[in-house]
Amino acid sequence: MKVILLQDVKGQGKKGEVVDVNEGYARNFLVKKGLAEVATAAKLNDISMKKSAADFHRAEEEKATRELAKTLSGKKFTVKIKAGQNGKVFGSVTTANVSESLAAAGYAVDKKKIVLAQPIKNVGEYEVELKLMEGVSAKITVEVQAE
Repeated sequence: MKVILLQDVKGQGKKGEVVDVNEGYARNFLVKKGLAEVATAAKLNDISMKKSAADFHRAEEEKATRELAKTLSGKKFTVKIKAGQNGKVFGSVTTANVSESLAAAGYAVDKKKIVLAQPIKNVGEYEVELKLMEGVSAKITVEVQAE
């Protein structure tokens, strides 16, 4: 008997999958406990439509992310922070500082997607990598200036 899993079931599959199980197991355990529902043609078609819509949205999101990466690559952004006379920064420049600089320029990039090779503790120019999505990254230049 084919059933659609409504929750992850150990040994059977993940939520949303269509699995083939024994009829007694399906009726007496999976359906009774609300872990699955019987796979009818209408429900299988509904799952197929939802999957194709999700694939389309994922592809559109990836396309937009690739465009953003292409736009950001090679650009220079400025971060102003308090620093001493010798150019040493008080504290360090964080991913949050870089994210704010990008937001000020009109690019919404989450601080978790910014990768600093090492903490920035001096005034100057540094190359920073943005990992926007799996397989999509961009390199930008961050100029640290004293306030």
